[in-house]
Amino acid sequence: MSLFSFLKNAGSKIFAPTTMAAPTIAKGTIPSIDDAEAVKRAEAVARRQKLIVLKGVVNSLRLDVDDLDIDYNDDTVTVYGSVNSQTDKEKIILALGNVAGVAAVDDRMTVENPEPEAVFYEVKRGDSLSKIAKAHYGDAMKYKAIFAANQPMLKDPNKIYPGQVLRIPNLD
Repeated sequence: MSLFSFLKNAGSKIFAPTTMAAPTIAKGTIPSIDDAEAVKRAEAVARRQKLIVLKGVVNSLRLDVDDLDIDYNDDTVTVYGSVNSQTDKEKIILALGNVAGVAAVDDRMTVENPEPEAVFYEVKRGDSLSKIAKAHYGDAMKYKAIFAANQPMLKDPNKIYPGQVLRIPNLD
């Protein structure tokens, strides 16, 4: 169980603007019970929509996750479940963390077949997968290992962005 930090405003912008605007309450007035209930309902709808989107992000990875459960409060995603490998666990954490609006992922998943953890690397301005591979492995041509370790999140080895967090697998 670990808490992983991400840049809140970097990542895929998959949260649609809330379709149900919360009613506004004029400053200095006492809200009615109806106003307060309407605000609570609108917030609950927005939260449910975000949970559906986040579960869709995990499901899009096409990984085998038993008992997947996700919670979202403020800017932190808590993920529960059981996965077969450390690689699957890390891909889920990164997919959730690389969503704009998510600042942290609280990992509560279990791994059935433990293996060494990968290094998480935050992409900086001017980085490329080959530059990252050179820094981590001493060989720029090993960028393919980083690309493969981050699929299906990465679709093109030339399309990474500052603030994105990538898995740098152990090649031993």
